[in-house]
Amino acid sequence: MFREELVQHSHREAERLQKRITRLKSLAVKYKRAELTQNLLLEISNLAAHVDSPRAFFSEVHRSLNLLLPADNFFVALLDPSSNKLNIPFFLDEKDPHPNKIYSIDEISETLLSGLTGYVIKSGDTLLCDNTTFEQLLAAKKVVSRGAPCHLWLGVPIKVNNLVLGVLVVQSYSPDITFSEMEIELLHFVSDQISGVLERLEHREQLEQLEQAIEQRTKELSLAYDKLKSEVFERRRAERLQKSLFEIADLATSNLDSDSFYSEIHRVISHLMPASNCYIALLNDKLTRIHFPFYVAQNNSTAPQPRASSDGLTEYVIKNRRPLLLQRADLDGLINAGIVYSKMPELDYTQDVYQWIGIPLFIHGQVRGALTIYSLCMSQSYQDKDLDLLTFVSQHIATAIEKKLSAESLKSSYEQLEEKVVVRTRALAMLNQDLEKEVAQRRKAEEQLVYDASHDSLTGLPNRGMFMERLTQAVKHIRRHGRDRFGLLFIDLDRFKLINDTLGHQQGDRFLVETSRRLRLCIRDNDTLGRIGGDEFVILLDSIKGTHDAKEVAERIFTELSRPYELANQSFTSGASIGIAFSCNHKSDTAESLLRDADAAMYQAKSKGKGCYVIFDDKSHRQLIKDVELEIELKHAISNRELHLSYLPIQNLKNLSTVALEPRLYWNHPLLGKVKQVQLNNIAEHCNLTTELDIYLLEKLNSDHQLLREQSLDHLPLHLNIAAKHLKHKHTVRQLKNKLKELIFPPEQLWLFFDEKGFILDTDNHINAFDILQRLKVNLGLTGYGSAHSALSSLTFLPLQGLKLDPSYTTHLNSEQHLKLLKAHYLTAQALELVVFVDGIGAIQQKETLLEIGFELGQGQALGKVIHLNSITKDLACA
Repeated sequence: MFREELVQHSHREAERLQKRITRLKSLAVKYKRAELTQNLLLEISNLAAHVDSPRAFFSEVHRSLNLLLPADNFFVALLDPSSNKLNIPFFLDEKDPHPNKIYSIDEISETLLSGLTGYVIKSGDTLLCDNTTFEQLLAAKKVVSRGAPCHLWLGVPIKVNNLVLGVLVVQSYSPDITFSEMEIELLHFVSDQISGVLERLEHREQLEQLEQAIEQRTKELSLAYDKLKSEVFERRRAERLQKSLFEIADLATSNLDSDSFYSEIHRVISHLMPASNCYIALLNDKLTRIHFPFYVAQNNSTAPQPRASSDGLTEYVIKNRRPLLLQRADLDGLINAGIVYSKMPELDYTQDVYQWIGIPLFIHGQVRGALTIYSLCMSQSYQDKDLDLLTFVSQHIATAIEKKLSAESLKSSYEQLEEKVVVRTRALAMLNQDLEKEVAQRRKAEEQLVYDASHDSLTGLPNRGMFMERLTQAVKHIRRHGRDRFGLLFIDLDRFKLINDTLGHQQGDRFLVETSRRLRLCIRDNDTLGRIGGDEFVILLDSIKGTHDAKEVAERIFTELSRPYELANQSFTSGASIGIAFSCNHKSDTAESLLRDADAAMYQAKSKGKGCYVIFDDKSHRQLIKDVELEIELKHAISNRELHLSYLPIQNLKNLSTVALEPRLYWNHPLLGKVKQVQLNNIAEHCNLTTELDIYLLEKLNSDHQLLREQSLDHLPLHLNIAAKHLKHKHTVRQLKNKLKELIFPPEQLWLFFDEKGFILDTDNHINAFDILQRLKVNLGLTGYGSAHSALSSLTFLPLQGLKLDPSYTTHLNSEQHLKLLKAHYLTAQALELVVFVDGIGAIQQKETLLEIGFELGQGQALGKVIHLNSITKDLACA
């Protein structure tokens, strides 16, 4: 029994001893770890006190942390307060690459701010996040999953002055690695050290900036001090000069005798510069003799006696009429060259002179003498600034001498002086009159400039800018006074282009001036008539009672414009199309919208046959909407390949054989019926589809090639009217060139015609593009020739093979002027070896007239019907 108790007691003692040994071992490990932690923390603290850059500090911190806790996945994110962007100065991870290799700086910041890092920055609290916590944050939409999934994520905020400026992060991808309170406390310590480093570096940067500012300020103060010293010196010098000038002015009014007067002047000069050798020379009234009222010299030589004017240095200064500073070498050069002292060498006293200054004295408006200072040794030298100073003072000395001489001769010259005063006063009066005239002329010129800036130079009417300003004021007035109303008339003249083409621009200008005079007769004084384009006029009818007022004005305009015009000894009649719009007190109304409405109504009037007016209304607005819808439908028609080709024959006018074909697009619209090429071009111009329409035509030609072959028409030349927009840019020229290369037809069979008006507006681009297209061996020509009146010389430097005359020539063959122009065009084409085609032949008589002139090729309604390949007639005669 006792033995068993003894054994049990031994076992209990052994177990207790084993537990104490285990606890002692654990304590030893903790103490060792605590000692290691303490040493590393001291090392981190010392490093934080001496580190120069955060990046080097982060690298050492990671090395130290890796000895205390698993820190293979460790990074630091810092926030830039100015840009609110996150950057990563240090990053180390087992799975994820450095974000700098994947994202841009902005993308890195956005990625971090939306994840756990951003969550710590926003909350300002330490976060130990396992999978459960991460899923909860994701479900609450507080974070977004970023990077590879980890087992544990520990983030400690970095705070500076209670502001979160970054996050210190360690991660664990293994379940065997956990983070305890000790690791968290350790990271908090490191975070505090980072905060201190950031704050210290910021303070050091501020201190460096302050030191630089102090250094810069010191330099500025030093420069300011030097400048101030210079200013003080100059001010004292200026005070001395001012005092001297005052003294000279006092001498001019003093009653001193001549000797005392000149001695005082010498004393004043001596205060400004050394003047031990000085004299003043004066000429008599006839400028033939010279005397010396003052003379002083170091060698006590006597003053020169009065003498006849000769070739001495004094006379040299007087003759040159400008100040001179002469060195010894200059004096020798003048003497040796015989410029001075050649006539009277006995006057030469300059053998011992080192420097010599001569200043001409202007008395009574002319050089009547000279002030001279000279030095006899190098110790007394003069510089250019002394010359400038003495020149300035000499003006006052001359004035004083002038007053002195005037006072002495006042009695004898009083009558002459009074006469001079009268003459001078009269001259000043005349000068004032001239100035007044000049001021009046300048004021008139300025008023003319203002007038020209707001008025049309030809008619004197308000131009577009001034008219729009008045129209804008009228719109504002209507908004304030809802019961008032005004009308707007948009006038487009008929036959203006015909007058310009037949009679010339000078007669066209006379036509416009006369038209503006007639239009003024149709309106009141408070209405506004303006010219905003070539033949476009606008009228603002102020304060009208109803639409009938505008209608009456329109009728008066038709009456006035219907009266014949006498131009170039010929009688011409004209007319107009008028669009009318009224103010409706709508908030959306603007000057531009009302002018656009009147313009739209005017185009409707033109479409009705001209010589009428149309009032813009809801119907007009609906028409605009229809036009927009038609543009959209055209886009769909091009996309869906719904446009077709017809072929207009170009014929020989003698035997009516077909020598070429002009492909023309048309569109079978479900509501409008057949829409021809001209209308298609207008629609395309408004919706910027002209180039697409031409490309469509070229593609359609390839589709029709087989049908043309079946009808034996594939050999005929093709006349293609191409829009000038293809030539404006390199890419559009390249697109056209590529499409031409894709055509089945040989390039020699193709004629590309570009509108002459486009060539006038953009000559350089046409020339460059023509050179490119010529390399394809296609034929190039201008269509509508004669409508823009391009210079004949322009045809000489274009690679053209043909011209197609504007259709307006065939409609005015009864005009002698037109016949002369046609003959001139024919002779020009013959001289330049160009093929000429006449467009718009609508009658057999026109064909005969053209044959008489010499034209052989043409097209039009009188020369065969349009060819549709699906219904071609057998009567076509092919060349």
